[in-house]
Amino acid sequence: MNEPSGWRWLPLTAVMIVIDQITKLAIVKNFELYDSVRILPVLNIVRAHNRGAAFSMLDDASGWQRWFFTVLALGVGIAIVLWMGRLKARSQALLACALSLILAGALGNLIDRVLLGHVIDFIQVHWGDAYFPSFNVADSAISVGAALLLLDALLESRRNKAQPVQDGKARSNEAAP
Repeated sequence: MNEPSGWRWLPLTAVMIVIDQITKLAIVKNFELYDSVRILPVLNIVRAHNRGAAFSMLDDASGWQRWFFTVLALGVGIAIVLWMGRLKARSQALLACALSLILAGALGNLIDRVLLGHVIDFIQVHWGDAYFPSFNVADSAISVGAALLLLDALLESRRNKAQPVQDGKARSNEAAP
């Protein structure tokens, strides 16, 4: 019997999108734009709107960025879904999980961009007067997914180095005569 594809991880994508959208809805219902509540000495909840990309890049552009990032998210989303379909759900679980989280983040922010024209950000980390740009659950999913993607690549690289050469020849740094 064939191993299921990486699409088996798509429910994680759906759950993360739901969590992202519920948290953003709660922020919109309970905070006015730029309202802020201190949660910890290094953490605020703040309602912010981002019309740009990560770290508010291009936030002040003339509006073209909304559609550019919409098309980009759609393209990346389609590519990830196709890639996940080629993965094995169990033996490539870390990679499938990583892609599922990246897909969730891309789609979560895509929903905001299409419906609102901007992304709702609300998590603000700071140290004294140094503030990291605000972010949301979708951004967190992308970041965790990217970290898992790097971990998978590192583990795969180590697995490949540990495997003996398939043709029966021993590895050697010496030149052949």
